[in-house]
Amino acid sequence: MKLLPLDRPDLIELVAGWLGKEENYKWLDFGNGVHTVTAVALKIMTQRELHLLRVYTPDDSDLPIGVCGLSNVDRRFKTAGSLWVVLGEKRYGGYASRAASKLLTIGFRELGLEAVGAWTVDVNAAARRGLERLNFTYIGRQRRCHWIDGRPYDRLLYDLLATEHRELDHD
Repeated sequence: MKLLPLDRPDLIELVAGWLGKEENYKWLDFGNGVHTVTAVALKIMTQRELHLLRVYTPDDSDLPIGVCGLSNVDRRFKTAGSLWVVLGEKRYGGYASRAASKLLTIGFRELGLEAVGAWTVDVNAAARRGLERLNFTYIGRQRRCHWIDGRPYDRLLYDLLATEHRELDHD
């Protein structure tokens, strides 16, 4: 598996396409009511220190299969407000947690972060399992704040300290 920067127009377009699909964006929140991200917005995100974004590949190929990110990175306070992952090519299930783990390693080692937050919608059991596999700790619930198809859901809040992070091995 490789983590690749979003530094080419074709990668940015590909990722924007994944993020523009309802099956993906319904679980996301990029702030101020923004759920979908255009290619232009994604390009801007790649140029700001507020985000660390990487495309990931399977073990045996350079084919981009998903994207992971740390958002709301604050180097002064050594935190990232949110870890998120989207599997763009669904036939490659099982890579999302490994990609997130590698991105966390970059955040903790290269950016010097001390804590990373994450959240998931309470009905997304797969995301909960993924966060637990990454050693995130459940820290609370934000109630009725995430809307999907006109229905409110709770967000489950998690965090991970640098001292708690262990990069996942290849399974």
